[in-house]
Amino acid sequence: MAKLKTSINLTVSILLIVLATTSYAAQNNSGATENLSPELRQLLIKEMRAIEKAMIKIIPAIAAGNSMEIANIANNIEKSYILTASLTTKQKNELQEKLPLSFLQLDEKFHYYSGMLAHVALNKKTELVGFYFSKLLESCSNCHSEHAKHKFPNFIVDDHENAHAH
Repeated sequence: MAKLKTSINLTVSILLIVLATTSYAAQNNSGATENLSPELRQLLIKEMRAIEKAMIKIIPAIAAGNSMEIANIANNIEKSYILTASLTTKQKNELQEKLPLSFLQLDEKFHYYSGMLAHVALNKKTELVGFYFSKLLESCSNCHSEHAKHKFPNFIVDDHENAHAH
């Protein structure tokens, strides 16, 4: 019973975090990507939307213990369905040249965690499925808090609110 309650709490928390990312995909992209060509920014927005939809689909698959569905979705996320299929060599070079190193590193971690999620799901390592899904969400939050605070104002810390007072 305690395991079920923990699983439900984790699922609800994950859903809330994923839903909080919705506004990012719907808005124009700026921040770390503001120097990219409009075409490339649009591809990134499409990719974000696809990732968001995929991550939302993972939640009920986790709750149902559907490891094959989790693995398939995570595998697709790892391979960056839209960007991999759509990027020209010139656009790949543009991404490498114009995006900050920290953005690229966070993206690399995200795709690593996607691959690990697929791996543990295929191996029916239920306890690790939740772990790697939470690492995916953490990767999203880290990137958004570092590179897209203007799109996610909840990541902006008001120093006055956090000031120590007696």
